[in-house]
Amino acid sequence: MAFGSSMKTDTEAGSVSAPVSDGTPSATVSETNSLKDVERPQTASSSKDVAAVPTDGQVPSDSSKLRTFLGILKRFIGVSDMAAVRFSLPAQLLEPIPNLEYWHYLDRPETFAAIGDSDDPLERMLHCLRFWFTKDLKYVKGKPCKPYNSALGEFFRCSWEVQKEEAMKTVGTAQQPVKVHYLTEQTSHHPPVSAFVYDCPEKGVSAVGYDQLSAKFTGTSVKVTPGAHNQGIFITLRQRGNEEYRLTHPAAFLGGFLRGNLYITVADTCFVTCEKTGLKTILHYLEEGYFGKTQNKVEGIVYKPSSILDDKVTRLKDVPSKEIIGRIEGVWTEKIWFVPGSADFKKSKESERILLMDVSPLLPIPKKCPPENQQLPNESRKFWGGVTDAIVAKQYGQATQRKTELEERQRERAAERAKEGKEWSPRFFTTVTEKDGRPRVSEVGKKAMEGLQAGDYTLEKPAEYGAI
Repeated sequence: MAFGSSMKTDTEAGSVSAPVSDGTPSATVSETNSLKDVERPQTASSSKDVAAVPTDGQVPSDSSKLRTFLGILKRFIGVSDMAAVRFSLPAQLLEPIPNLEYWHYLDRPETFAAIGDSDDPLERMLHCLRFWFTKDLKYVKGKPCKPYNSALGEFFRCSWEVQKEEAMKTVGTAQQPVKVHYLTEQTSHHPPVSAFVYDCPEKGVSAVGYDQLSAKFTGTSVKVTPGAHNQGIFITLRQRGNEEYRLTHPAAFLGGFLRGNLYITVADTCFVTCEKTGLKTILHYLEEGYFGKTQNKVEGIVYKPSSILDDKVTRLKDVPSKEIIGRIEGVWTEKIWFVPGSADFKKSKESERILLMDVSPLLPIPKKCPPENQQLPNESRKFWGGVTDAIVAKQYGQATQRKTELEERQRERAAERAKEGKEWSPRFFTTVTEKDGRPRVSEVGKKAMEGLQAGDYTLEKPAEYGAI
């Protein structure tokens, strides 16, 4: 979401990511309704925004990073959407990981694979909620960080193999090892949008969606909300007659600037809806406590409205008691409980409460990526490899130079396409965006996903690169 230290191994993944653009040209959504790939004027960047590069070999302290970053953020007070503004961050403020690799929802892939296991519709909804409460584990176990921004046409792919012992920790069953695959591509640069697909072939569970953010600096925190094309995560259970669950995203806040200790809070309402079963869940994340002490509390209701298509309820207190199936309460960074029935959660007996998820002992599951010699030039790790190597070696001047070169090449390619009147077309998805928020995987994308399942990473080079 912003910068800061975090886990730097392959256990790192992502949900809410960078709300700022780190040097690639961008524009507001209103300026680019057609999503055309054209150059935009710089609107909030100046030489004063770029911090002095530390001496190579010298690691900048967290306090130094924070002061630099806060100085940059102050220039965005009053800007309606930081995510749509072009400005450049020096390499020493970045975490050495590509955004497409960092930002995904499979920190615990076994919870995703298990969503369709039960024959009971309520249990499937609860499995969906278990996935929901583990998808952002990186923010529970690590601090916020700022990965590299994505380049047009950049893509990332990887797999997870779910082991029995890990499944026991979250879904309570020692399921046979299954694979879960992930493919994402930056389909638009103005505004920045990436499409993604997850798939577990053995279980018939898949998901698609768009990642796009809107961010605003209030003076004490950064508020991050879903962008116009980010309409949620759409999960499909093929073995349940294509039963679909739509999970919408709440607003998140990056705070702690004044205390010098960055952290993420959530204070909003979100929904999980299944039209086929008629079930709906409302989750309400409570605001911080007094004096900025975060509580991380969440409350929710699972209910079955008389008509799922006509249901307009958005607040917990407005759900009719007769429609309530159960209540949810807990701390989303620790334990979350479910209790059947419509009675108030606080009035329930402890023996009636079902532990929905305990994230305290959990860590993100490591991913498996294609070997470097089988990655294409626009594949995230290879594309940003020179920058990553320089940052890891603490050669910040060299890292910033390499990063700048990549950004300049992307601008040159954009100018060439604009001059020729050409519009960018994604490779792994059929369109830049879809109005319903559900990206369609192209034939090349399907082949890439099949290759992940088979362990065959061979892909032909594209006819055109977006930023190389």
